Amino acid sequence: MPSKVYFTDMRAKHGLNLLDKLGKLYDAAGFQEFIKPKELVALKVHFGERGNTSYIRPQFLRKIVDKVKTAGGKPFLTDANTLYVGSRANAVDHLITAIENGFPYSVVNAPLVIADGLNGKDYRTVEVNLKHFKEVKIGSAIFHADSFIAVSHFKGHEATGFGGTLKNVGMGSGSRSGKQQMHSDLLPRIKDGKCLACGRCIKWCPGEAISVAEQAIIEYEKCMGCGECTVTCPHGAIGINWKTQQDVIQEKIVEYAYGVLKDKKDKAGFITFVMGVTPDCDCVSYSDAPIIGDVGILASRDPVALDQACIDLVNQQAGLKNSRLGEENQAEDKFGTLYPDVDWGVQLAYGEEIGLGTRDYELVKI
Repeated sequence: MPSKVYFTDMRAKHGLNLLDKLGKLYDAAGFQEFIKPKELVALKVHFGERGNTSYIRPQFLRKIVDKVKTAGGKPFLTDANTLYVGSRANAVDHLITAIENGFPYSVVNAPLVIADGLNGKDYRTVEVNLKHFKEVKIGSAIFHADSFIAVSHFKGHEATGFGGTLKNVGMGSGSRSGKQQMHSDLLPRIKDGKCLACGRCIKWCPGEAISVAEQAIIEYEKCMGCGECTVTCPHGAIGINWKTQQDVIQEKIVEYAYGVLKDKKDKAGFITFVMGVTPDCDCVSYSDAPIIGDVGILASRDPVALDQACIDLVNQQAGLKNSRLGEENQAEDKFGTLYPDVDWGVQLAYGEEIGLGTRDYELVKI
């Protein structure tokens, strides 16, 4: 049976602006049905890297916050810290960046909570027993929330072809060490000349696989590849391997999404903005020109169907010649043209396989 995906286009008029249409979309998708009075409601959002301008506008989040409050819920905006070095790798920098990008309480009417804490170590393990992971590490604020709404910006991504709901939920909710597990299939390596033998990594190694002499030494027969050392080292001396097979990283992200939603399948909703569809993720410190014109906003209780509907709508649009698509702007597969070595369908097929949803959907226009 197809899942329902609700859609509103970009048209607006006096008395019916895009914020009004977002509210109607929220109601049509039935989000008010799973939010109960006094529940803590996590709104999973990407605050945007410093210098990026294509993340979701804060005014849209304010509308969703107000809808949650109308039902008696207690909403908070949240995201987990990044693995890479940038403006969101710890809670202090992350919150400063969020405020600079327009998400203070005075604008969004809700507090900001960094899901995995000050330095990425505040997480809960969730048993999943899937192909790649037996358990996943989810930011504790998301884990403990009573209800969950993922608010995603649809765009391209170099490792997954596109980034939508599954990536926002899976990669975005993982702790820093969880992100390391998703990104890398290799064990960490000490970078020659960078280690100062401070010993901080020893404290956080759950496998007792690290010792320190002139520099840190990893015993690989004990190393479990958890990634704690890579996110703990203050000197960047333990290497992060960003290279992995694209199908594997997609499946790992989906398994993390499964971990987030395992106990929230009846308490979760998903909203995706197909606006400002840039070639790159909002994690980069810039926003390249969109590859298509703005399409609209979609919502569903099924994350797989929602991502499938978004990719279909993108591919139905005429590409913009002055974008990275260039002369290939009329390509049928926009993200496949940008990233020809990535089969973006892997994440959708795997999400369907493990029961997160279906690729079969009915598009209902609001």
